[in-house]
Amino acid sequence: MNKSKVEKVNFYSDVLDKEIAMLVYLPECYNNSPPLPVLYFLHGRSGNENIMFEMDIPTKADRMIKDGEIKPLIIVCPRIENSRGVNSSLICKEAPNPLENNRIINLGMYEDYFIKEIVPLTDKTFNTIKDRKGRYIGGASAGGYAALHNTFRHQHMFSKVGGHMPALELKLEEEDKPYFKDMGVWEKYDPIYIARKNNISFDIDVYLDAGDKDEGRFYEGCSTLHKILKEKGINSQNHVFLGNHSAEYIQSNIEKYLKFYGC
Repeated sequence: MNKSKVEKVNFYSDVLDKEIAMLVYLPECYNNSPPLPVLYFLHGRSGNENIMFEMDIPTKADRMIKDGEIKPLIIVCPRIENSRGVNSSLICKEAPNPLENNRIINLGMYEDYFIKEIVPLTDKTFNTIKDRKGRYIGGASAGGYAALHNTFRHQHMFSKVGGHMPALELKLEEEDKPYFKDMGVWEKYDPIYIARKNNISFDIDVYLDAGDKDEGRFYEGCSTLHKILKEKGINSQNHVFLGNHSAEYIQSNIEKYLKFYGC
């Protein structure tokens, strides 16, 4: 009998010029299935691809697929390091955080790495639906920010996006300045600015949420973005759930997220 499995894919990133990894969840039906949709789920600033196991995603996806709550899907958790998923430096390097000496910032061409390497590698390696209708992206905290800017900047690639306690700043904060050499670069990646100034495809579904006690007050950024999207006729939903800005918050809501992506 087939069982679901999680594969670790190690590969050399030409864009980042180093070895890197991602975890890929394949549902029980994978070997006997037509091409499946893919959810890319991005970790926060201090995380890595192990968010797959930390959030117990395989167990929850198995149960929800078995119970018919969601359709079978492939889930990819790539390593994006502490990068915000942006193209911040032509050369991949580490830098100290200006506010936290014990936390490293990763600079490099991380948007190109995700769009030009992770997605094509997934489509080449696995039995995926190879167009935007079967391609979804979400993430937690800084990963939610990256999911949103990747979708809004590459609308031809994704049809669903989720920002889960996404690090949506209402202004450029001191700790974020190493990623952005000037305001123009910050605005280029800021999901709120992109949504306000550009056309967003009407057939992108958006899911935003944050905890009512979120220490970063990211529910404010979610509310601002949601209002802009609704005014533009985008199918956006925004939720404030109980909780802080924490792994426990994401873990307690992961089934809600899977239902959004998997229905």
